[in-house]
Amino acid sequence: MANPRNMIGPQLRRLRVERKLSQPRFAAICQRNGWDLSRDTLAKIEGQTRWVSDFELVFLADMMAVPVKELLPAKNLSAVAEEFILRLEKPLE
Repeated sequence: MANPRNMIGPQLRRLRVERKLSQPRFAAICQRNGWDLSRDTLAKIEGQTRWVSDFELVFLADMMAVPVKELLPAKNLSAVAEEFILRLEKPLE
């Protein structure tokens, strides 16, 4: 995509498919856990046409039971980005 609105779409799709979850089923899982995510919105996230907030990034990683870093592209991340990811994954006190 020439102008993606998020970096996580392809990784999210891969993880969802690996878990044999359809888009409607994964959206329903998110809804049961507190985020009113529609199948259409999920498709836009996976297609990189919708922006993803930090809250949504953490929520999606939690629903997939993976570290936030697993949703990011495999290319090397800077030390600042690595530190940011670690802070996102820390439980709230």
